[in-house]
Amino acid sequence: MRPRHPLSPKSPNALPNAWLFSDERTAAGIAELAALLPPGSGIVLRHDSLAPGARWRLLRRLMRTARARGLTVLLAGQPATARRWGADGVHLRQRDVKRAGQAHRLGLLLTMPVHGAREARRARKAGAGAVFISPLHPTRSHPGAAVLGRAMWLRLARLSDARPIALGGMTAARARALSRASGIRPGWAAIDAWSERVEEKARKRRARLR
Repeated sequence: MRPRHPLSPKSPNALPNAWLFSDERTAAGIAELAALLPPGSGIVLRHDSLAPGARWRLLRRLMRTARARGLTVLLAGQPATARRWGADGVHLRQRDVKRAGQAHRLGLLLTMPVHGAREARRARKAGAGAVFISPLHPTRSHPGAAVLGRAMWLRLARLSDARPIALGGMTAARARALSRASGIRPGWAAIDAWSERVEEKARKRRARLR
């Protein structure tokens, strides 16, 4: 394992285990989903289509929930924006990898997406604290997309040399199964798994009102 970047505020092992990826296609709002997360979880806020002012207001709302529940919030985008807006870190897209040094200098947590070997090596060189490796399983967010499967997912985790986080059709049960099969303790991230909890909660509420 490579040494931690000297300016990184947390080691990879200190990063959250469970994560929510925001997605504008979900019926439930991101703030509603955040309220269901276990304390100590993480959120990656995307919502790129929002105007900057609206996106900033959404982030500030999330940060209030995060402070009350001990959550970690990362902003997908540019390190300077994440720092200026008060996020805990930045989720850096592969196309912006040259800004990894800036993220470290600003003392931000740094994560990156990984979908293949080239991206895994790039994230390793960038000093990412964690990588979201996807898709491990079929997922509604990318219907019909080829999945990595467990063997390839583990290969990319080793190549990245960072805290591996499984994304794509993930649930807590699937994360436990991956841990048992691999001998490592990967993190896991989801969109639909959290949305389904909101839907289940609404169904139970409607049932009580009948």
